[in-house]
Amino acid sequence: MTSAVLTQMDLPGVKVSARGKVRDIFPADGCLVMVASDRISAFDCILGSGIPLKGKVLTQLSIFWFEYLKDVVRNHFLSANPSEYPEPFPKFREQLEGRSMLVKAAKPVPIECVVRGYLSGSGWKEYQATGQTSGEALPAGLKESDRLSEPVFAPSTKAVSGHDENISYAQMAGRIGTELAATLRSHSLAIYAAASRHAEENGIILADTKFEFGTDDRGVLLIDELLTPDSSRFWPRDSYRPGGPQPSFDKQYVRDYVESIGWNKQPPAPALPPEVVDQTSKKYLEIFRRLTGRELA
Repeated sequence: MTSAVLTQMDLPGVKVSARGKVRDIFPADGCLVMVASDRISAFDCILGSGIPLKGKVLTQLSIFWFEYLKDVVRNHFLSANPSEYPEPFPKFREQLEGRSMLVKAAKPVPIECVVRGYLSGSGWKEYQATGQTSGEALPAGLKESDRLSEPVFAPSTKAVSGHDENISYAQMAGRIGTELAATLRSHSLAIYAAASRHAEENGIILADTKFEFGTDDRGVLLIDELLTPDSSRFWPRDSYRPGGPQPSFDKQYVRDYVESIGWNKQPPAPALPPEVVDQTSKKYLEIFRRLTGRELA
């Protein structure tokens, strides 16, 4: 298996409809081909180093979850076999294999749907300042990484540029309507419940995660990535000790590094030293193995 880093997917003769922080998206006969690069972002900035095999982990882990949770919420996944993609994509099979998905086109809902089962990250910072997270009051005296009595739905804006912003459920409903807001909250909590059970069975705590949804002519569907180490906090259950940060198999390791060097979280973003790149790649591969029970293809 190659460990070369892919920071951008270019397919000669095929236009790009969008390049996100990680994914390059191509129109495909009414559908989309989503390609996960090895780019990595922190605090909404793309860092100056790619992570070997990261795009393959994100794609193949998302596909695992889309299949596992397909009876919980409808999703946009159609195929991961480039030979089944519309023309001209089959001729790019070698580049696309393992890191691409053919998906249904949908209109994205401009909200990040976060579910927190444990108090960490920005949720912990907000709790320290206000005793709340996303407008919901929490009990006094909680410690960092404590398990919450019930998972909390904590939406945020989805910024086109700059940083996402935590908002309350009422603010979310005001932006997208009460009916859609209620549907997204219900779907998010159901996905979290099912996924956290599977993770626990495999020795992993799903501390928090974020989902993205879209709409098509059939209604709401789950889009983008799903329960990856880019979008979730995964902690090893056997070393869980509330009262501080936890060891993790996710992007928190990179966030901790860039904060430790005093970066101001504004472009230009720093490059990562080789040891941080290597450890991050190992963490992503390990969580893939633990959750899926198989090796990366």
